[in-house]
Parts: sequence; C-alpha cells; structure tokens
Amino acid sequence: MPEHIPEHSHMEYGNYDQMMMYHMMHHEQLIRTIQDCEVICEHMIAYLKHMPDVHTRVVQLHLLRDCADICGLTAKYIARNSTFAKHIANICVCICEVCGGECARFSDPKSQNCARVCLHCAQQCRAFVMM
Repeated sequence: MPEHIPEHSHMEYGNYDQMMMYHMMHHEQLIRTIQDCEVICEHMIAYLKHMPDVHTRVVQLHLLRDCADICGLTAKYIARNSTFAKHIANICVCICEVCGGECARFSDPKSQNCARVCLHCAQQCRAFVMM
C-alpha cells in the first residue's frame, strides 16, 4: 500500500463499498419501480401529443412531465444513497399521487395504466420514506 494512504483508509473504503452494494441490492426493486414510472410517464407524454383531445389534457401533460422528472431524480438519489434520498422520495410521493389522480380521470386504457403505475410508485416511495 502506498505510504501516503493510511492502512485504515483502505478498510474504510472496503466497508463503504460493501455498504453501497447492500444498499443497491436492498433498494433495487424500488429503483426499478420508480424508473418504470418515469418511462410510462414519458410514453404518455408522447402518446398524448398525438391525441385529438390534447387541448383538454394540458394539466395531465404538465403533471406527467413533473412526474417523469422527479422519478428520474429520485431513482438517482436512492441509487447513490444520498443523504437527501428520503426528502426527494417524499416529493416523489406527492407528485406521483397527483399525476396518478389526474390520469385516472381519463377513461382510455393508457391513462388508466399510467394512473396505476404512478400510484404504485407513490406507495413504494412512501414505504421507503417511512423506513
């Protein structure tokens, strides 16, 4: 080991790596759920832009963008075990619930599916925040 690196530093990095690996494995499903929500919301945005009633779905479009963005950020914060992960996840809960509620107002199957995905994401993030 190089002289300028104390021996105990190597051990601390080993413990940190082990902790990060445990964290990633433990939250892998949550991260996947959040990323799925992000992708579904992005797909819904693209789908709605081609709908004849897009002018009646402006609120839905805005919420889908917010939801996709916060989900992307939340997944990153949880994956890197950020000090702020639970704070961001709590915001994600709020946005996903509102987006899911808005999508549920529309009867088309894609909106209904998006509502389910958003509300499931909110539920899983809430459980993470409460841990």
